[in-house]
Amino acid sequence: MEGYLPTFWCLAWFAVSIPMILYGIYKMNKLVNEKREILPLLAVAGAFIFVLSSLKLPSVNGSCSHPTGTGIAAIIFGPAISAVLGTIVLIYQALFLAHGGLTTLGANVFSMGIIGPVVAYLIYKAGMKANLNFYLVVFLATAFGDWATYVTTSVQLALAYPAGNVLTFAGFMSMFGKFAGIFAFTQVPIAIMEGAVSALLFKYVVNVKSDILIEMKVLEDAVVRKLRGISA
Repeated sequence: MEGYLPTFWCLAWFAVSIPMILYGIYKMNKLVNEKREILPLLAVAGAFIFVLSSLKLPSVNGSCSHPTGTGIAAIIFGPAISAVLGTIVLIYQALFLAHGGLTTLGANVFSMGIIGPVVAYLIYKAGMKANLNFYLVVFLATAFGDWATYVTTSVQLALAYPAGNVLTFAGFMSMFGKFAGIFAFTQVPIAIMEGAVSALLFKYVVNVKSDILIEMKVLEDAVVRKLRGISA
């Protein structure tokens, strides 16, 4: 939340996140210039991230959790563009919803806008290369992308507030375990639900607007035909 991280770590996470955001802006501009018709899909992906990540669910252990919604964007557009969409969402939430903050924007972008999408993207690519069921791969990618976000957040908090206020490996691991345990109580089931919703959403897209998945190279035409039960 706003003001929670020390100044050093606020600046450090901004420094780490900015290059990815700039690269994502470049990729997004290039994509839009080449395919103007993709703009509505970009808007929908951003709205999906906004809605899901705004659903803050309180937990009995003193924290709150929420879905991230970035996995779907990572699968369709890649992690760089997902970072831009995540940044836009996080800025809006910090300004108007008191969710996150401007000083902690770099840290939140790194966890939710960069690491989560990167993990989701890599799992999706690996799963499809292994010829696993498409919907299972989507479920795994989006669920693990969600978990990766909160593991990263736990790392960030443990780095900023190690046990004994001295950054040693033991002090870091002690607090990492505590932060991760707090988040896990609600985030494990939330990520499973997000994975299921994402798989159902892709099932709908495959049946109704599969051409967009082929155009974005998310799926090959043969795979789409198989999923829809259409003979070659």
